[in-house]
Amino acid sequence: MWDDDDRESEEEPLRANPVGFVRSALIFYGVMGCGALFWRMSTPGESILHPAANSEPAVGLAVAIGSGVLVGLLAVGLSEVLTRFTALGESLADALGEGLAGIRRADALLLALASGVAEEMFFRGALQPAVGLFWASIIFGACHFLPRRELALWSVYAVGMGWVFGGLYEWTGQLLAPISAHVIVNGINLPRLVRRAEERYPDETDPSE
Repeated sequence: MWDDDDRESEEEPLRANPVGFVRSALIFYGVMGCGALFWRMSTPGESILHPAANSEPAVGLAVAIGSGVLVGLLAVGLSEVLTRFTALGESLADALGEGLAGIRRADALLLALASGVAEEMFFRGALQPAVGLFWASIIFGACHFLPRRELALWSVYAVGMGWVFGGLYEWTGQLLAPISAHVIVNGINLPRLVRRAEERYPDETDPSE
């Protein structure tokens, strides 16, 4: 039998230092973005903004960004359906919300921007031209793997999104297309997960909000 202390410890969020978490995440994404930029620049004639050397973008910048926004909104809709209508999706949202408990919504938006830009620079802008769309998507999913049953869907979803973002990069010829999609997904979902965590862990919320 579990006693009351065991049950209370199970309901505590996984992270207790939101300021340190946000700071560490921003440093991590900054290093990731800079590493991706230097990696791509090490190949003469290559630009991280486009899939191949000396290639002309297939579409204009406005169309690329618009396509990214549309793909991002569709991805958000899919994640909402999974959360509302599947037990695994709901468990995933709860688990991810635990990791965000206590951070401010403004910080969630900042993390959404940093992660969307840095991850797309690395996985699509630098890694994909080196290993191809398939392996870049698999590696992207693997980097989102955590050994918890409720997070298994996250890895599968990440592989799918990696393939979609990579295809968007190759179709438009513009890195800003998958960046736009990724930022939209995280920019909508992260604040919603923060709100979900606030409802589950009211003692962890920032009283200044």
